[in-house]
Amino acid sequence: MAYVVATKPGRYEVRESVSTPKGPRSRTLVSFRELTLETIEKVRDKSEKPPTAEELTRLALRAGAPIRGSELDNAASETLRRIASGEQPDPKLRRLLIDALSQPEPEDHQPGSKKVISDAARAATQWIGVSSEERANALRELLELADALPIRLRPHEIGFPHLRSI
Repeated sequence: MAYVVATKPGRYEVRESVSTPKGPRSRTLVSFRELTLETIEKVRDKSEKPPTAEELTRLALRAGAPIRGSELDNAASETLRRIASGEQPDPKLRRLLIDALSQPEPEDHQPGSKKVISDAARAATQWIGVSSEERANALRELLELADALPIRLRPHEIGFPHLRSI
């Protein structure tokens, strides 16, 4: 059974538990900084019970390891992040992208399936493809801001007007 563990800062290992006459043992299949398709293939080649790519991805995410997407996904992430920061592509390219991306996907043909992107998802586009260090710095700054806000102590009793009976 394969599992992913964090070793040194920024390093991860895919290990496999094997049963031996002396008891269970663990052997390292692959060491990596970022889970890639090549890493997944190496694990599948070396493993006695090869896990699926989806299982490895899930295990890596659970361990906190970064996952490298496809080149197209990386380009889309970078494009979305740059648009969210205020940059705009050339108008011709923009129209071509909109046309290419507006092609219906197979699951869109099902009746009643309407995909709507929430405002929260749109707001999150500026964080797509941002490194863990940048996210950590932003969280640290947000927590420091929260600590800097003055605490307003509430009085023991909030004075609501009393209803007077007539």
